[in-house]
Amino acid sequence: MGKVKAICISEVRGVQKHCVDSAVFREAWGIEGDAHGGNWHRQVSLLSLEKIESFREKGAEVSFGDFGENLVAEGFDFRKMPVGTLLRCGDVLLELTQIGKECHSHCAIYKAAGDCIMPREGVFARVLHGGKIKTGDEMYIEERTQKRKYQAAVITLSDKGSKGEREDKSGPLLKERLAREGYEVVEYLLLPDEKAPLKKELIRLADQRQLDLILTTGGTGFSSRDTTPEATLEIADRNAPGIAEAIRSYSMKITPHAMLSRGASVIRGKTLIINLPGSPKACGESLDCILGSLPHGLDLLRGEASECARK
Repeated sequence: MGKVKAICISEVRGVQKHCVDSAVFREAWGIEGDAHGGNWHRQVSLLSLEKIESFREKGAEVSFGDFGENLVAEGFDFRKMPVGTLLRCGDVLLELTQIGKECHSHCAIYKAAGDCIMPREGVFARVLHGGKIKTGDEMYIEERTQKRKYQAAVITLSDKGSKGEREDKSGPLLKERLAREGYEVVEYLLLPDEKAPLKKELIRLADQRQLDLILTTGGTGFSSRDTTPEATLEIADRNAPGIAEAIRSYSMKITPHAMLSRGASVIRGKTLIINLPGSPKACGESLDCILGSLPHGLDLLRGEASECARK
């Protein structure tokens, strides 16, 4: 159990937020009157009072809202909460969607104090149920009564596709198939065949958004530009080779060229990352091979299933 200590909004992006006594939270939008509301996953930002006070103890003079946070609450270490955590405050129900963020340009606080806690301590949420929150209201973690959908991202690697010179058909196919299987596809990216951008996005999606599954398509062949497996392996915590091996074995029954696929399958944190071939046909065949077994593996990563052995 915690308590809301401050509510902060800004009518324009890029300016310091100011405190208000109360605010109306709109479902699937955010806070009325706050410029960061919208149909996206970062509708409301939260920061722990204890983290702000610790920052103040270092000599920094900061007010509520200076870090860009919407809600300041005491009694919680938001940074340690997993994505998907439900927070209840009266009628308002929030679901955490991202932990921390990337700092693209240092804010005024960083320039003055040499540090800013929002990128590493701040969290973001979407509004599942609207209502009004007042300063001093109690907040608590609400237990989930239904299983949360698997959250996934699809990344297409294609030099021509990223330049708009070729239509991406594999990425949309993967999105459609996953959606039909009940997955929530929260991001779709089209990147050039380069290691650095792919590594950056894989790390962000696994660490900040904490997705269950990331599927990549393209960049798994013998071309000098095909570096998807290398980028994937370089950010991995653990290898999960059986999935990639199963895809190649399954595909060999269709075409001997399947032996030329170098796709990898790995785990980062609690996120499973699987490289698929670039062609739509091969992507569909790969999904035919793995979709039936993925839920058990994803449940194990979530800690919602136990290991099982055949008898």
